Amino acid sequence: MWPLGRRRGQVATAVARGGRGCEHRVVELWHNPRCSKSRAAKELLEERGVMFRERRYLDNPPTAEELDAVLTALGREPWEVARLGEPVALQLGLREWPHDRGRWVAAMVAHPILIERPVLVADDGRAALGRPPVDVLQLLD
Repeated sequence: MWPLGRRRGQVATAVARGGRGCEHRVVELWHNPRCSKSRAAKELLEERGVMFRERRYLDNPPTAEELDAVLTALGREPWEVARLGEPVALQLGLREWPHDRGRWVAAMVAHPILIERPVLVADDGRAALGRPPVDVLQLLD
């Protein structure tokens, strides 16, 4: 199995160099280059010499299973990390939706702009939301 459930050819393996010893992890940054927080998180990783796979999740959205796993790793519910100010959120009336995890995950997969970013995902099942961007570094400790 390739990182994060992807098939061969869909992912380039990336290794994070841990700060101590020889810990290595495969990490993937869910990135939107138009977002200043996402750009800042990417710059932090690059400044520290972390090799990572950049996933432009608007072009390559997560599956419902991937998003559910990331939400679980974050210890968050989808309505806690949804971008409710996005036009599509307003069109869907998300603020009024009941807290049905499956329905929210499906909406976020169908409209990935609703997913808060950046998110750093490690192959060991952990994830970090880069709000503030420096929070992504917790996965490298």
